Amino acid sequence: MRGIYTPVVKIRRQIFKKVAQIAYSGEFDKVDELPYEIIKGEVASYRESVFKERAIVAERIRLACGLNLRSAGEHAPISKDFGKAISTERVFELPLVNVIPFACNACETTCYEVTDNCQGCLAHPCSSVCPVKAISIVNGKSTIDKEKCLKCGRCADICPYHAIIKRERPCAAACGVGAIESDELGRAKINYDKCVSCGQCLVSCPFAAIADKSQILQLILALKGDEEVIAEIAPAFVGQFGPLATPAKVKAALLEIGFADVYEVASGADDVSVSEAEEFLERVPEELPFLATSCCPSWSVFAKSVLGEKLAGCVSMSLTPMVATARKIKEKHPNARICFIGPCASKKLEAFRRTVRSDVNYVITYEELMGIFAAKDIDFSQESELSKEDAASSTGRNYAVSGGVAAAVVSCIKRTHPDREVLVDRAEGLANCKKMLMLAKAGKRNGYLLEGMACMGGCVGGAGTIQAPVKSAALVKKFAEESPYENRYDKEQEEAE
Repeated sequence: MRGIYTPVVKIRRQIFKKVAQIAYSGEFDKVDELPYEIIKGEVASYRESVFKERAIVAERIRLACGLNLRSAGEHAPISKDFGKAISTERVFELPLVNVIPFACNACETTCYEVTDNCQGCLAHPCSSVCPVKAISIVNGKSTIDKEKCLKCGRCADICPYHAIIKRERPCAAACGVGAIESDELGRAKINYDKCVSCGQCLVSCPFAAIADKSQILQLILALKGDEEVIAEIAPAFVGQFGPLATPAKVKAALLEIGFADVYEVASGADDVSVSEAEEFLERVPEELPFLATSCCPSWSVFAKSVLGEKLAGCVSMSLTPMVATARKIKEKHPNARICFIGPCASKKLEAFRRTVRSDVNYVITYEELMGIFAAKDIDFSQESELSKEDAASSTGRNYAVSGGVAAAVVSCIKRTHPDREVLVDRAEGLANCKKMLMLAKAGKRNGYLLEGMACMGGCVGGAGTIQAPVKSAALVKKFAEESPYENRYDKEQEEAE
């Protein structure tokens, strides 16, 4: 639903904007008023009760401030423990992605249903192909016995009128790891032993029942303070903030809201490409049967779990572009706080890791940044352009698009070993990634470089994006073409000359 301004998107952005406004104003005592500013009046607009609407918004505000979710049975204002959020330090605790139970529609789990489009045809192929005879003909129309149904889908495939549909929860359908389960009341529940925090469930739920925690409040307090805060922005940002928001204007806007400097994460991606190219050349196939890329944290965690302990070492040990860029910044600004701005919910989880905490202090998504821009009344039609700065390479910027990581690594390999054949396989979406990993586990991808992306389309399809992935991918590729360098080697050569 990215790229479509739905009521769910409207509410999310209003919440981010309001939280950003109170962070800048310092009027934290007004946090209890925010649900009434977002949900006005006495008549419900989206649900059966205006009181329920405000209660859900209240919990989403808490999550947006980094606080834990509360149950519907807990009577307390938002402000009760709000003091915990008023900090420049990391405040949120796991889990990152949360289902608000009383916001969940308790959608029916996967089943097949006969619609009114059934014509009662003479052939009845649906009943003929059913392996358990779950389909009977009642008053000339097909009827499915859900107790008998195996959910194999043969009836839906064979129906000449497409009268049988597969009904499934949007959140469960979007989850490629099968982490969406049901509680005792039939509401969605996340199995955190399976969840990799990709965030696809939260952007797929049409009832706004799933949300992740944010660091908007803590980041803005740091921007207002005396400390140096530097932004590193992932290449998928191109086109996220509208047609007037050129890359240079976005960077200028980041400086206007308080960042001391802005770096492209694509520059760190350049370093990662070289690192993974060297790792591939040194270890495949002598030490490892194949090498899987490491840049997507959800993919990396998932790949290790699927491959098992024996093959987990086949996932590259290279830094992610986020961490590589942060460490480059820290070399120049050792005392600075680093904020990663990107399309990815799981980057928040990556920054939570003990080995990364000292490198990256804050992680926000493009949608959260949009809330900050709105709070500061940033107008891209009026924003000044920055002068052209040190550019990342074309392949580094293309990390944001599915296939871009593998292409960047191969480019680096070919630069030093032009005769080396590099077999590549890639997948986007964790369900597809699992298929690729199972082939690798079975020995059918030996000698390969494997690229996995948790989100369809790559980073441009991340849960924190604003624009439609297809549109964003085209803009990223155009942005990449504008770079004067193909990869880091070209840049180093020019600097040496």
